[in-house]
Amino acid sequence: MTRFHTAGSTGPTATTTGPSRRGFLLGAIGTGLATTSLAACGSGGSGGSGGSEVVFMNQSRGQAATLKALAEQYTKQSGVKIRIDDVGPTDFLTKLQSSSQSRNMPDMYSVVDGHSMAPYYKVGWAMDLTDRMKGGWGDTFRPATLKTTTFGADNPQHVKPGIYSAHWETPALGIFVNAAMYKAVGLDPDKAPASMSEFIDQLRKIKKSGKGPFWFATSLSNQVIQSYASNYMTDDELNATFVGENSWKSEGWRKTLQLVVDLRDAGVIATGSLPSGTTDNPTVEKAFFNTQGVAAIFDGTSAVGVARATAPDFTDFRSFPLPKADDGTQAPRMVGGAAKGAAVNPRSKKAAKALKFLQWLTAPDQQQAFAKGVPLIPSARAVSEKDIPEQLTGIAAKISDIQLVQNQILEQVNTALQKGTQALVLKERTVDQVLGDLDAAQKSA
Repeated sequence: MTRFHTAGSTGPTATTTGPSRRGFLLGAIGTGLATTSLAACGSGGSGGSGGSEVVFMNQSRGQAATLKALAEQYTKQSGVKIRIDDVGPTDFLTKLQSSSQSRNMPDMYSVVDGHSMAPYYKVGWAMDLTDRMKGGWGDTFRPATLKTTTFGADNPQHVKPGIYSAHWETPALGIFVNAAMYKAVGLDPDKAPASMSEFIDQLRKIKKSGKGPFWFATSLSNQVIQSYASNYMTDDELNATFVGENSWKSEGWRKTLQLVVDLRDAGVIATGSLPSGTTDNPTVEKAFFNTQGVAAIFDGTSAVGVARATAPDFTDFRSFPLPKADDGTQAPRMVGGAAKGAAVNPRSKKAAKALKFLQWLTAPDQQQAFAKGVPLIPSARAVSEKDIPEQLTGIAAKISDIQLVQNQILEQVNTALQKGTQALVLKERTVDQVLGDLDAAQKSA
């Protein structure tokens, strides 16, 4: 899976390939936290909130209202008080790390990208749900959700193999387009472009109309690249690169990075650069949903929840997967797998209560409430497709075409890839130079 941001979309959205791969999200702002700083406080102290209530530290802004409503419903049904601590995406990782260091972790908490969560899992701040997922509970999820949230043997994060989170959202990353802007230049927003060259031609028409054509955040550039790379490589070949068995200097990766050059040379990247920093994806989303100054963006499906929360009057947009390469040799697959979900603090005295709430929260009935209230694509197989909103149907139609890559891009390589993508946009590096940077980062990791 990946990232989808994976994240009320402003923050870490486990994008793309799950904790054992690339966390989505839909817009990951978090990078790996220092494992040593957490391990130092990992022993001793049970963590967990005081009092009788179960505290859930929530990262998402787009899902906050639905989550609170469900928590209130659960309290009425069970008598167990659930308090949602809405930290929000900007401060979530900082507060989580501070809570760990002070041995005052919440009873349960949102999970974001794999890089950021692995240190907590390694020092015991998340319950291993592997055995509990066998049978009934696990059978309710889409197979890809479980597969992409499992830390396999020999994973690069050195996390003990297992499942440490449960998710109510199946995300994917793709293209969102402003329907009115498309119609204004004679384009059909309900018909996905057949190829990348057709998409670029569409963006050129948008640009001539005076609108910003296309934008994506620097923090999502790795998901753009990984998505497009699937046109040239199988999941096994992608994985071989991520673990250092194959070189980044391959023809497949060269053709993949050429996409950035093609977009740049066509002049269809809004502002001529990519936004960066901790608010880069919120900047992109604001330009699309709030000010409607950009016609198309690359983002995760979690962004629709953000749109409903921050720009409820703007609903005239559509989605589709990143268009396929004209010269691709493989059927393209989206980055996705699992997004919004939670982990339970096993050291909490209320761990059992928190686990029951998480099991209830991820049951089909509650996922249906998320699908309608947020909205999102649920991870439960039993939820009807009719509950998926029009804005997500384009991506939802291809939700089975998700990459299942065993390992994620290493943190050092991911950083180099994000810097390299921006450098290509700004003409500061060539494709071959960026590929060399990626190989060097892989070898030094």
